[in-house]
Amino acid sequence: MAEEKRFAKAREKVEAFSDFGNVYNFKKDFNYSYKTQAGLTEKIVREISAQKDEPDWMLQKRLQSLELFYKIDYPEWGPDISELEMDNIVTYVRPNSDMKARWEDVPEDIRDTFDRLGIPEAEKTSLAGVGAQYDSEVVYHSIQEELVRQGVIYTDFDAALREYEDIVRKHFMKLIPPTDHKFAALHGAVWSGGSFVYVPEGVNVEIPLQSYFRLNAPGAGQFEHTLIIVEKGAKVHFIEGCSAPKYNVANLHAGAVELFIGDDATLTYSTIENWSKNMYNMNTKRSIVGKNGTMNWVTGSFGSHTSCLYPMTILQGEGAHCEFTGVTFAGAGQFLDTGSKVVHNAPNTTSNIDSKSLSKGGGVCIYRGAVVIGEKAEGAKSNVSCESLMLDEISQSDTIPVIDVRNDNIDLGHEAKIGRISDEAVYYLMSRGLSEDEARAMLVRGFVEPVSKALPLEYAVEMNNLINLELKGSLK
Repeated sequence: MAEEKRFAKAREKVEAFSDFGNVYNFKKDFNYSYKTQAGLTEKIVREISAQKDEPDWMLQKRLQSLELFYKIDYPEWGPDISELEMDNIVTYVRPNSDMKARWEDVPEDIRDTFDRLGIPEAEKTSLAGVGAQYDSEVVYHSIQEELVRQGVIYTDFDAALREYEDIVRKHFMKLIPPTDHKFAALHGAVWSGGSFVYVPEGVNVEIPLQSYFRLNAPGAGQFEHTLIIVEKGAKVHFIEGCSAPKYNVANLHAGAVELFIGDDATLTYSTIENWSKNMYNMNTKRSIVGKNGTMNWVTGSFGSHTSCLYPMTILQGEGAHCEFTGVTFAGAGQFLDTGSKVVHNAPNTTSNIDSKSLSKGGGVCIYRGAVVIGEKAEGAKSNVSCESLMLDEISQSDTIPVIDVRNDNIDLGHEAKIGRISDEAVYYLMSRGLSEDEARAMLVRGFVEPVSKALPLEYAVEMNNLINLELKGSLK
């Protein structure tokens, strides 16, 4: 019966996509209770910290990050981001609501946004906990009582800083230090919102947790911080959703995700990103895995004007394992530079990277990845597969892999394929009664099937519908 309800909800999502064209690209009036001026100064950083009533050590970290931001150059090796002007970006927008524990208490305009995105319904049918961020702050958070009794913590990051300060201080920006690159320094200076998850030793969270990030303010940035700690032998699946309406000014996303996976623990981190096509997505994600632990990445990247996103896994303990399964879809005017990085730092560690990209209408997809096998990684095994599908003659796809091997006793393979949809396959499907558009859509869905299979049903439906909209040109 429960499975029938899930399929029914999936069908409703299909109808919703059909009715609205692009279910994500709706705007709400820009209402807020507080916001900073555009730009990035010490005054603004101090203002954000004061608004949050943070401990002094966090303010000092912000100020140190700000100093680094001005010293570190913008990257020169990736997409052109010269049109991104920090002087025009508002780094903090507090919505006209504080954090609520009931959807009914969230202001109607914000609640309607998440209703249309399906978040409350997903919470009822398929999630053990939900967080919802609107602009710079989390406006709703909940977790099932059963998980609380097992010692699981799932809350917004600001609450974690207040209530679990020692844990946050121990882990905050340790995997992603502000020295890492310019946008890591930016994040350290102006971060706001995000999620905190702690799963105690041996606890299996059987139903996924989800945080959804919605940026509604024009010309603003979103800088949420996600910190997940999975103790020895524990297991959890975390789902991240992101979207924003389109404006005629640049928006910026520079979040940070830090994931700590203990010995024999498993974390699956799934992401469906559908930012608007005026968004610069400069997110940073990094995990570290203990002995015999497992890190699973499942990523769908759609939308955004420009993306630079390379989830990284450090296999620190013997026998640690990483799986990365991702798909990227770039349409007209998009430059999506994505990939994955894995560092093997211990014996008998293993990794599999399966990356797929689609480009159409002159869109550009770049796979930029790295596999590093260190001196201590005796017996390590890694396999990298990159497949690109170009749907017309004007699109672009490139593979830029880096393989750094410092140990002779390893097993490593790399395969890259770039191609187009076969006319013969299209004609065959048309001979079976499908239209040309339906035939091409079916072939594309088959191409991305590994990602769909790795997602829960509701999110696989969402991803397939995003692909359908892209193929129909509905996402402008």
